[in-house]
Amino acid sequence: MTTNEVEAWLSTLKQSFGDLIANAQLSVNEVTLEVEESNLLVVARKLRDDDDLHFEQLIDLCGVDYLYYGQSDWETESASGNGFSRAVESQPTDPETIWGKPRFAVVYHLLSITNNKRLRIRCFVPEKTMMIPSVVSVWSGANWYEREAFDLFGIRFSEHDDLRRLLTDYGFSGHPFRKDFPLIGKVEIRYDATEKQCVYEPVSIEPRTLVPRVIRHDARYHHDEEDSVS
Repeated sequence: MTTNEVEAWLSTLKQSFGDLIANAQLSVNEVTLEVEESNLLVVARKLRDDDDLHFEQLIDLCGVDYLYYGQSDWETESASGNGFSRAVESQPTDPETIWGKPRFAVVYHLLSITNNKRLRIRCFVPEKTMMIPSVVSVWSGANWYEREAFDLFGIRFSEHDDLRRLLTDYGFSGHPFRKDFPLIGKVEIRYDATEKQCVYEPVSIEPRTLVPRVIRHDARYHHDEEDSVS
């Protein structure tokens, strides 16, 4: 669809759903509907069953952690005020970029094969309960996606009949896709020949800060040929 067609469709969605959606916006020529967890299943069923919508396929479901969102020194060169140089000198946080919404969200990517349209839904997760409704009853393909979000982010889905870890061990501690989870992990596993089984031990790697190698366009990082030769 052209940009004008997408904008017209966005306006139609706002009128159709009314108060059922908290927000609707156009980003990168794709519509995103922001839905409260209490309205999630109502909106999902309407999106699937309404002939004008008919989003019969869930392409993807993922968790998002907005911790430190808008405060990172590692944005893209075009998005950050001073490009990659922000990694060298800490910049003051812009008050307009401070995240004021819940930390965790679940994002759903939908496809209407019938109408050849795509749609994104975002539902924020209450931090007290870390729980939102499961959409498995609407799109059965959400089953393992929800298990993945539970495993990696700790987001729970009510009415899911088999909510258990999918990618990590059953005894794994923590949720590795959370922004405050240590990069080196918390435990390591090895095979003990004496006990003839795998054992867990505290991680032995020393924590360190990794600085990515980037291309500097700033004159502060350019050296004369004589300096480079010497």
